[in-house]
Amino acid sequence: MEGLNKRPTIDEYFMEMCSVVAKRSTCLRHHFGAIIVKDKMILSTGYNGAPRNMPHCLDIGCLRNEMGIESGTRHEICRAVHAEQNAILQCALHGVSCEGATIYTNGSPCMICGKMILNAGIKRVVYDTDYPDKLSLDMLSQAGVEVVRFKK
Repeated sequence: MEGLNKRPTIDEYFMEMCSVVAKRSTCLRHHFGAIIVKDKMILSTGYNGAPRNMPHCLDIGCLRNEMGIESGTRHEICRAVHAEQNAILQCALHGVSCEGATIYTNGSPCMICGKMILNAGIKRVVYDTDYPDKLSLDMLSQAGVEVVRFKK
């Protein structure tokens, strides 16, 4: 009966939720989810997909695929708002500060998301898999943000 009561750690708990949030993604290439947490409470969630009132890639196709753009490059040529960006924007829309919070994401943040994480005052990033754009991990660490590669 020992194994039946295995309670997940806080990081395991929120990373598992992050995987559920990623299922809402409308991107044809990657399904990413993000959760912003403070004091063990969820402040917001986000997944990658088209901006409000815009058609989703699921419905009209992927511009990046059509143009042969490599993953992790040319972020400006994409309909999707990244999961981290959507989670931060949800906080802003509802007047919730994410200063001092942790963001959980199933992919390491790109450089654009890394800058948003810094300016939002998020102090800890927990991620699962590496994204091709690794520059933000160095920038986040250099700025004093704790960066943790989640291991199951």
